[in-house]
Amino acid sequence: MSDDKHLKQAVLDELKWEPSVNAAHIGVTTKDGVVTLMGSVESYAEKQHAETAALRVKDVKAVAEEIEVKLPFSVKHDDAEIAAAAVERLAWNVSVPKDAVKVTVSKGWVTLTGDVHWHYQHDAAADALRTLWGVTGVSNQIAIKPMANAGNIKSDIMVALNRSWFSPENISVATDDGKVTLTGTVEYWDERALAGTTAWAAPGVTSVTNDIRVH
Repeated sequence: MSDDKHLKQAVLDELKWEPSVNAAHIGVTTKDGVVTLMGSVESYAEKQHAETAALRVKDVKAVAEEIEVKLPFSVKHDDAEIAAAAVERLAWNVSVPKDAVKVTVSKGWVTLTGDVHWHYQHDAAADALRTLWGVTGVSNQIAIKPMANAGNIKSDIMVALNRSWFSPENISVATDDGKVTLTGTVEYWDERALAGTTAWAAPGVTSVTNDIRVH
């Protein structure tokens, strides 16, 4: 069996293994380690779970996600209802600053705008809405505006990475006025994601470009 065929079967098996995904409606193609997911699901959350499951598979280099969200006929929520539910959920989320995020909805697609001080707040807002019935997609356009710039972002990130067991010779950090770029190599996607999360936690960071490669 070729590497692509073996990888395709491994991804299909992982999708079947993931209980939050109906794998029967998802198709998979692979080429040189790049996986394409196609088909349809009943919620935006399921779409996200399918992508996460594919990324867990060994030797997956990237995932191109072309899954369409097709809501069940029993789900009938107009944009105004979705917007009202989104505003309420954000208001109850302790990670999202009060009145910091604005919501607009068009044909089930939610767009978030506003300003927050930290990346975890930026992500928490979108994460809170992905499981709402009727949502077909989320565009997170919330800007990150730190309260104060850190004195040495690069040094702070390198110390934190080393504290999380990353070796200095494997990961490089470049900074430019709050913009961080990570390069290097790791063995697993989880390690790449952890490095990105670690960089985002540094005070003064406004963006992180994660160019770390997965072997």
